Amino acid sequence: MRFEDCFFLGTVVGKYSFKGEVLLKLDTDEPEVYQSLDSLFLTQNNALIPFFVEKCAMHKPGLLRLRLEDVDNEEDANLIVKSKAYLPLTKLPKLAGNKFYYHEIIGFDVVDKNLGKIGNVVSINEHTAQATIEVSFGKKIALIPIVDEIILEVKRETKSIYVNTPPGLVDLYTNDA
Repeated sequence: MRFEDCFFLGTVVGKYSFKGEVLLKLDTDEPEVYQSLDSLFLTQNNALIPFFVEKCAMHKPGLLRLRLEDVDNEEDANLIVKSKAYLPLTKLPKLAGNKFYYHEIIGFDVVDKNLGKIGNVVSINEHTAQATIEVSFGKKIALIPIVDEIILEVKRETKSIYVNTPPGLVDLYTNDA
């Protein structure tokens, strides 16, 4: 399995018992969706290693307690603490309406209510206080905040995102000043 075929699920943050159970901190808005995992991939030496889940239960909100096959004691559990957990993209729950996964909108056209087509989504910047869509137009990149007031509609069938950017936002990127 390759990283680009997977999505990040969370991080193994600690051990739970002397029998090898671990706690997985989930990176999701809907942790309950993942209460019945049968397998997952953990990172070890920059590779994705498959693990089969023997037991899975919510420990606390956003924290999943796992018993993995072949992880039978504290020593085994220590080897996977701090590992990142991934699942295949095919396991992502389908979203509808204006909800979207960041990876799914790469390449979509961005159409502004007042300006028309601005450009195409090249990536998502999550490394700032507010996640933004990076839109390529010409040789420039515009940053559009991902907020409900700006994202009007996501049309998967035409691979388009309709936005209503605040006046002057796109001009910030078109002026050469």
